[in-house]
Amino acid sequence: MCADPVGEYGQSCLGRERMFQYFSSVHGTPILLYRLNYAIDFKYGVLLEVAKSVLAGKPLDVTMGHVNVIWQGDANEMAIRSLLHCASPSKILNITGPETVSLRWLAGEFGRIFNTEPQFVGEEQPTALLSNAAESFRLFGYPRTTLKQMIDITARWLLQGGKTINKPTHFQERKGQF
Repeated sequence: MCADPVGEYGQSCLGRERMFQYFSSVHGTPILLYRLNYAIDFKYGVLLEVAKSVLAGKPLDVTMGHVNVIWQGDANEMAIRSLLHCASPSKILNITGPETVSLRWLAGEFGRIFNTEPQFVGEEQPTALLSNAAESFRLFGYPRTTLKQMIDITARWLLQGGKTINKPTHFQERKGQF
């Protein structure tokens, strides 16, 4: 598959990977390219952004349509375990959750918990930034924290007035302008 990064950030990530791959090949240094999207916890991430929109009655832009998410603790564990799988030439490993999650469905789940009807803007596009993490599941098994658990933890945190990092993920950005 040919990489086709969108925007300056995507291009810089690919450039970084190519440099690591080059020097791994030249020097025989075992490495692993750890590609992570979207790690979340109760103070940050895609689920929090969706939940906050639903709770506040703000329209959620569903243009991106779908996302993958993984609990940050599970992603951290996989990062450490990945050190055992470095290779030269380099190995690439996608890290994310197993579900392709519809933003409409996700907003509906938060709406059910918050007893409110989600509002939407935009129209789902046929493409989204998604990852196939099948190889990471083969190596490490499925993440311990389920999507339902992540939704429940995030909702409970918001309802209890928990503090957040208040930093957007830009997960809805489709043109690479972060």
